[in-house]
Amino acid sequence: MENKLYHIPITEFTTETGFVSDFDLTYQLVGQPLFSAPIVLVNHALTGNSRVAGPKGWWSGIIGEGKLVDSKKYTIITFDIPGNGYDKNPAKLIENYQDFKPRDIAKIFGLGLEFLKIDKLHATMGPSLGGGISWEMAVLYPDLMDHLIPLGSDWKTSDWIIAHNLAQEQILKNSTRPLHDARLMAMLFYRTADSFKHRFNRSVNEEQGVFNAESWLLHHGKRIEERFDLESYRLMNHLLTHIDITRGRGSFEEVVKTIKAKITQVIIDTDIFFVPQENVETAEVLNKLGIENELKEIKSIYGHDGFLIEFDQLEELLKDIF
Repeated sequence: MENKLYHIPITEFTTETGFVSDFDLTYQLVGQPLFSAPIVLVNHALTGNSRVAGPKGWWSGIIGEGKLVDSKKYTIITFDIPGNGYDKNPAKLIENYQDFKPRDIAKIFGLGLEFLKIDKLHATMGPSLGGGISWEMAVLYPDLMDHLIPLGSDWKTSDWIIAHNLAQEQILKNSTRPLHDARLMAMLFYRTADSFKHRFNRSVNEEQGVFNAESWLLHHGKRIEERFDLESYRLMNHLLTHIDITRGRGSFEEVVKTIKAKITQVIIDTDIFFVPQENVETAEVLNKLGIENELKEIKSIYGHDGFLIEFDQLEELLKDIF
């Protein structure tokens, strides 16, 4: 499957804080040629990118030929969040990462769709941070999508995640191995105690002389150092802190009534990052307002990362949409 990176020039984009910048918005296309099939937009998570399918595609378990989002039936487009490192944008953009909010990213993706003359999507879907950006797009462009599908995500960043991200930022500022050490902490929130017991059960890596649980974490720390940039990680962590579709707009009840897409929230029952209760409360509000929505649940021992692992369940939960 081709993984060609396309570029869209964005000139004089002004963030809500007033920061003006020029950059390339990069994206990849999978599946059918544009305008020959329904289009699905996928928004990536914190350490993701536009490589969503094919070899090394981070969501290739559900996107591709014969899979949930079938590349023989759909056109799938994924943008890179500018500054995510994969897109190779200039350092000047990333140095000003605090000027960007998820709403700015949603507007940038909107500009990308406008450049490509895409005015209708079958669905917009995204896990974690990508789900928050998807919520923003559903508010900014009410007529754009038929389905809004946030997975392991929410329309706002909870106090719990805000606190987690502050700890991440302190590690990124103060550690001698900032990416490595921040990732070690993050992985503990993306998984669960049960998943560690199931996988390692206090076993030892004889070659390294450490517990396998330690070896696994250290491996993830090393991998993030090899494939990610420190300032890109700080940008993504910052964006994750500021998900909020109500900011400057009014109450959630007021804002969500402007969304025309059917909302399908996918939660993971053991998620200790985007905790499911937040989504249950969201669904209760949506139901009270008479807004078309569904709440689907992945049952998994893997916690937040369930959306990257439980592909069979995702296939079953979302098959009616795709």
